[in-house]
Amino acid sequence: MEPYDIMMVMILVLTPIICWYFTRSQKEFRIPWREWAQEFHEKRYYLHAMGYIVIIRWKSITDKLNEPMKIRTGHWTDWVYGLEGEFTKWIQESFKNDLLTDVLNFHYLFVYLFLIYVTTVYFAYSGDREMTDKVTLNYLFIYALAVPYYLFFNVEVTSSWIPGMEALLYHDGWYTAFYALHDPLDNAVPSLHVAIPFGILMLNYLHVRERGERLRDWRHWRYHRFVLVNTLLFGFTILYLGIHWLVDIPLGILIGGIGALFIHHLQPRMRNDYGPMFKGVTQEKVRRHILVEGIVGLVLLTLILMAVNVQEEGLDERVSYQLGPDDSTLEIIQKFSAGEYVLANITNLNEAGDLEVVVIMVEESAPAMSSGSIDWSHLSELGEHYTVSPQTTLSLNITSPKIFHYVGLHYAHDDGDEAIMEVRVINDYGDDKLGQALLLSLPSLWMTGFVVYRLYRLKKEGRSLIDSTPSYVWASSTEHGEEG
Repeated sequence: MEPYDIMMVMILVLTPIICWYFTRSQKEFRIPWREWAQEFHEKRYYLHAMGYIVIIRWKSITDKLNEPMKIRTGHWTDWVYGLEGEFTKWIQESFKNDLLTDVLNFHYLFVYLFLIYVTTVYFAYSGDREMTDKVTLNYLFIYALAVPYYLFFNVEVTSSWIPGMEALLYHDGWYTAFYALHDPLDNAVPSLHVAIPFGILMLNYLHVRERGERLRDWRHWRYHRFVLVNTLLFGFTILYLGIHWLVDIPLGILIGGIGALFIHHLQPRMRNDYGPMFKGVTQEKVRRHILVEGIVGLVLLTLILMAVNVQEEGLDERVSYQLGPDDSTLEIIQKFSAGEYVLANITNLNEAGDLEVVVIMVEESAPAMSSGSIDWSHLSELGEHYTVSPQTTLSLNITSPKIFHYVGLHYAHDDGDEAIMEVRVINDYGDDKLGQALLLSLPSLWMTGFVVYRLYRLKKEGRSLIDSTPSYVWASSTEHGEEG
């Protein structure tokens, strides 16, 4: 079965089971199947479906910019490696076994995607409109928050940088084509496998505490605990499989927290729970928002442009990959339109030892990874094979349009060669995508500035972090002796 087939089976089979199981103690809240269409219309859940379509499209546009942007933005993997060392390699070597790898590969891809989808369906089925809204917005806004980090602060996956660490996920023949077509394999920081489920957990907490309740007494407590367990497992999975760095976990939590705070404040206004969305908005409030959010956005934009400048100045010293003896890795050349081409310059930076290179279409590479790792002798027979001598550059002109390619890299280590091979890969896609990347990043800068402003105002007014109620409603209630 193909990945999409498995995903559809999980949706059709597991969705009703999950919804039934976690609503056993709240049968009175279930939406009868005869009322599903009416509920879908009255609660405007068709907008939620449209939101998922928007984020799929947004991700597609972002991914198309990722590789062309790297000629200017480079990556920051060496900084992260200098901070962490080989901790994730120790995790992988300490726990590695074939069964665990198969289970976590499945969990990383299918359970993650299913969890995002089924959480929305669960809350809708259990009659909780507010949480249905929030977890849908969670997926949309957290991905939007991550866009500038992926485009301007790129970090290679651990298995592409730490010598001897295996890509247990990406070099499995059954998965390799799927990931190459949907994942640039270098969007390591922050981890959305942590950010999105943590955002759900944070939204649950804010939602319950705002009502003066405890999570353990909430009717969705069992489902909350289900998401928590999966989030913890994602944290281990991303380290074990050779994907993410340790720093991706706290950064994922940070992004998830910013997204949750933004959504917790925004959702009641989108539903007009406190009256018209712009009720209580004054010129003074608008000026404060513009000032604070403008300053935060300007600071973040300055950091982005400084990061681009640093990477451009270091282009000639850039190291793209580190390979240990007999290590192999894959660089993606994403598809381009007819009449265009990609110029790939691959440099062997070592003083001794040859670098082997293979260029192959992604779909044709799977047979060389049937055992869960790259069989280099097999892969080298499937595509165009080259040898790059020390301190020399191989220039490749890739002209086949609308096709994803792999550029395979292999260090055929001999006695007397250096222990680690450093490789530089510079792919020139032609057009400068900086303007498009900055435009896609603006929502993230605004949301971050908005959350900073909200935290500042709450602190100044002496109000709790969990309170999303507008200040004019809060002030009105306290005047009548009610708890704000």
